[in-house]
Amino acid sequence: MNVLFDQEQLQELLTSLYTFTGIPANILDPQGRDINLFEDHPPFCRAINDRPEGHARCVACDRWKIKSYSAARGFQFYRCHAGVCEALMPLYDKASPLAYLVFGCFLDESPMEEQWARTRAALDWYPGGPDQLRPAFFQFRRYSPREVKACSELLEALAAYIQLKGMISIAGQTDLQKLELYLDQHYMEKLSLASVSAQLHIGRTKLCRLAKELSGGRTLTWLIARRRIEEAKALLIQSDLPIAAVAEAVGISDYNYFSRVFRSLTGTTPRNYREKGRWKAQHLG
Repeated sequence: MNVLFDQEQLQELLTSLYTFTGIPANILDPQGRDINLFEDHPPFCRAINDRPEGHARCVACDRWKIKSYSAARGFQFYRCHAGVCEALMPLYDKASPLAYLVFGCFLDESPMEEQWARTRAALDWYPGGPDQLRPAFFQFRRYSPREVKACSELLEALAAYIQLKGMISIAGQTDLQKLELYLDQHYMEKLSLASVSAQLHIGRTKLCRLAKELSGGRTLTWLIARRRIEEAKALLIQSDLPIAAVAEAVGISDYNYFSRVFRSLTGTTPRNYREKGRWKAQHLG
């Protein structure tokens, strides 16, 4: 999907919001990538992003946010990989998300020491130990449920304004782009040539041709497997999920089959990939 962002208007709008309310908001593209509108990150987030592993975890967390969105409408609230509160809602074009509006970071009204304990446990990877980040963590603003509700209502109105003014729009999309985007958004589901063909309204023969073009001469099955394994590689390095849970998360319920596919595409086992990746992050990051 070719999504067009009016960067200047969006940046001006979000900057004005922050200046007036102190609410930091940002926009992610349909794949969960930051479009770099807002750079005034809190000291805690800046310290994490300054580390290669921390930045990778934040990027993976952004992608996880959009894949885990399940609210009927409006904002969905969660804690990020570092235990800080955030919220996200889609900006739709008919039924398809064009982008995602995010606000945070903040803390809730539960005891600060409890929230810090949760965050500290999630930052055992941080070089030199997570306690270095404690002062920055305690700088986060705490929001009451009433304040959170007020923020979300304000930002929902802002989202409607963004859509009304056409600050985010969609350009023409080729069948190749449709296929690539569909696999990005649905790789974790049960997929087949028939189901993808039906969803995209593209004939099977043409779909096979598009898959070959996108994969360098390979099949749709290979293309789906590659997308799943790419996501699995990120999860193995950036999460503590058991390998079987990683397999489930990317749409492969059979652990042994997952291991075989992973090895055929990477030349190593999931376990070895995780161990080597973490060693590199610890010693070379």
